[in-house]
Amino acid sequence: MSVPQVSPQDVHTRMQQQAADFVLLDCRQAHEVAFASIEGAVHIPMDELPDRLGELDKAAEVVVMCHHGVRSMAVAGFLRESGYERVSSMSGGIHGWSQAVDASVPQY
Repeated sequence: MSVPQVSPQDVHTRMQQQAADFVLLDCRQAHEVAFASIEGAVHIPMDELPDRLGELDKAAEVVVMCHHGVRSMAVAGFLRESGYERVSSMSGGIHGWSQAVDASVPQY
């Protein structure tokens, strides 16, 4: 199953629109989020997601992010297989966000 990707700039624009049905899902581990994060993102670590699916609205647009975009592709695929239709992965992850949107977000 193919997973669409969106750029950090597109995610930033979408977040500024403050749509009630938009979720930026951060699937990184807690220590990664503690070091660098994006305000407004929902944090559910990749390994906890199967037990916490009920926290995500199936009708929402969900963009998954991680460090560089590898884990987020896997999580987005899992969500699509679980019945979430409006799911994509943020290309470049938080590293790409730091480079393209907000240089104050630390890189690691």
